[in-house]
Amino acid sequence: MQVAKRWSWVAVGVLLVGVWAACSDHDTKPTSAPKTQPTAAKPKPTPAATTTTTAKPWYDDYDPARFAPEVRGYAKQAGINPQLLMAILYNEDYKPHDPKFERQWAEVDSDPAFGIANMHKPAFDETKRGRDFAKRKWEELPDNPALAIEAAAWHLHDLAKRLPSKRADLYTKDELLALGYNAGGGNMRIFARGRKAGSQAQSYLDRLHSNWAKSAEALKS
Repeated sequence: MQVAKRWSWVAVGVLLVGVWAACSDHDTKPTSAPKTQPTAAKPKPTPAATTTTTAKPWYDDYDPARFAPEVRGYAKQAGINPQLLMAILYNEDYKPHDPKFERQWAEVDSDPAFGIANMHKPAFDETKRGRDFAKRKWEELPDNPALAIEAAAWHLHDLAKRLPSKRADLYTKDELLALGYNAGGGNMRIFARGRKAGSQAQSYLDRLHSNWAKSAEALKS
């Protein structure tokens, strides 16, 4: 029994050695797949850069000269001097004409004026009667420069009709119309008869004079 056991252990040992040898040969001589050189990825086409240009609102860096075509057109329709109308627009550009600002200002101003020509509601409502813009509203003026110019032109037309036939030589017709636009038709008639304008009205007239040459240049655009 001891010899048989010994041989049995020897046989087992030989078997294990054979198995180990087989495994060892398999592990020490691995077969690896041939390596392939990585191919460079094709560059994806870069989309052309797109630039979005957003036009600025008309009231940013506002200059009345940009509305020269409207001034020429409406002044001709109303039969007034386009240089006078343009000069009044320059006189009235002293405040921002952002529509939102104008409406906010109207909430605290007891007598607000709207639009680039700074027209008060009574003057607008009176001027629009029987005109092409009769159905338009004063509240539209902040958003509509063309309507503001049209209304201002016809307002000057109506003021001209109120001038007395005989006038003093103190002011020219255009000066009187500018004074009427600023101080009202009643005061304009008083100035037309020879009364000198007060300090506020004179200040408006002085600004008109300073804007006169600039207005002529603006109308060339």
